[in-house]
Amino acid sequence: MTNVAKSSQDSPGEGPSSQKRRHAAGEDPGKRRQIMEGAWKVFIDQGFDAASMNSICKEAGVSKGTLYVYFENKEDLFVALVESKRAAFFQGIFDRLSEAETLRESLLAFATTLARQVTSDDVIHAQRIVISVVERMPELGHRFYDTGSKHFLGCLQDFLRDKTAEGALAVRDPALAAAQLVELSTAGLWRTRLFGRITVPPSEAEIARTAEAAVEMFLAAYGPKAAPNP
Repeated sequence: MTNVAKSSQDSPGEGPSSQKRRHAAGEDPGKRRQIMEGAWKVFIDQGFDAASMNSICKEAGVSKGTLYVYFENKEDLFVALVESKRAAFFQGIFDRLSEAETLRESLLAFATTLARQVTSDDVIHAQRIVISVVERMPELGHRFYDTGSKHFLGCLQDFLRDKTAEGALAVRDPALAAAQLVELSTAGLWRTRLFGRITVPPSEAEIARTAEAAVEMFLAAYGPKAAPNP
């Protein structure tokens, strides 16, 4: 297999159009995606501890030299996987927030999409992998949280602050309110999935029922008529 670093060199006689298709070492998005897709399958099948860089190379169809051009180590690769999945995860949720016409519709869309995604196979698998090693590798847990939940809650807090400034909500503590909305939206769904009490994602009817109750409770506490305590 041609090494990525080598492939970035121009061969004699290649024209400008060929040179434009070249990528610097570690910067080919297709190769990066190829490695991450193979790695994800290995992590899911074997878990973090058992997964080796050799098995990832084999599954992804790349050499070890190529793999280390793109990722420093197994932890770096796993976190990159989480970050890539997070991008799609958050984009879907916050797109729904911005598309809705009313506050209630926005919150309902948020709660529904969050519950659906956080109970999905990909998210549950990633969380289980982190939980299995976090006592021995707390730094992996920190990176997982910082690239996921911390960023997500920050965006949600900004949304709640904006709505409070508009007078649509009366939220005194956005950090607490954001955490409460997340918990309400996934109540009875996420933990049963995480610990294997239910082995498949909840139905759309279950998600809708939970989301509607979450929004009703949230608005009862933080709606414009519920003035914050002095």
